[in-house]
Amino acid sequence: MSVESIAAQECIDEAAAECADAGPALVRTKAEVRAWVAAQRAAGRRVGLVPTMGYLHEGHLSLVDRARALADVVAMSIFVNPLQFGPTEDLERYPRDLERDLELAAGRGTALVFAPSAAEMYPEGEPRVSVVPDEEIGGRLDGGSRPGHFRGVLTVVAKLFGIFTPDVAVFGQKDWQQAALIARMAAELDMPVRVEVAPIVREPDGLAMSSRNVYLSPAERASAGALSRAVKVMPDDEREATREAIMQNVAPYRNEDGSYTAPAATWGVLAR
Repeated sequence: MSVESIAAQECIDEAAAECADAGPALVRTKAEVRAWVAAQRAAGRRVGLVPTMGYLHEGHLSLVDRARALADVVAMSIFVNPLQFGPTEDLERYPRDLERDLELAAGRGTALVFAPSAAEMYPEGEPRVSVVPDEEIGGRLDGGSRPGHFRGVLTVVAKLFGIFTPDVAVFGQKDWQQAALIARMAAELDMPVRVEVAPIVREPDGLAMSSRNVYLSPAERASAGALSRAVKVMPDDEREATREAIMQNVAPYRNEDGSYTAPAATWGVLAR
């Protein structure tokens, strides 16, 4: 590690310690966020944003770490967005623990937490204007099994970008299709924000960390890491066949220059 990298990490650690002592400011309204952002801009600070639905784990906190490396101050949103849940999905039972989330966010240097109500985000109910990806890139994979899901995701993220006007926003590689769509939305709609995708954080047995892992029974949890373990021991020819199948599914996200709509790390297995 270079001297510059060590110095940068020391600055991040110092900021985290300061926020841990004071705790992040908790705000509930868009007006409070905009006032806070205006104060940061007036002080010449770059603003990083980590959008979440809460019930934080180490994966979320690693996004804060990455945002701290790219910005001077980091804000987090905690909002279980009803627009991205289908009628039979887990909106009501999605795990929530704001007090715990605030403690965890403080420990990693988060300066502000925006935890709005649905009425604050959607004062007139479900919006009549929203961001809808075309079927080629939004209607397959996760989008194919959850109709309307990415409309809800992109719409709330677009709103958060408008509320915060962040310099950088950090998302997780675990939700790679989501990250790719957000990156493309920001690029094609000329949103002046850098969309950064951070690596997956896994449990010791290889299972990707997720707030929904709490739904798993002991037996389900014991077997949940099987896919990760299988990929690690997969013969080279089978791994290549799997890679080719994935390439066919992600082809719509490929740009003319051979790049993709999100950083290359987003594709995970494709780089292996």
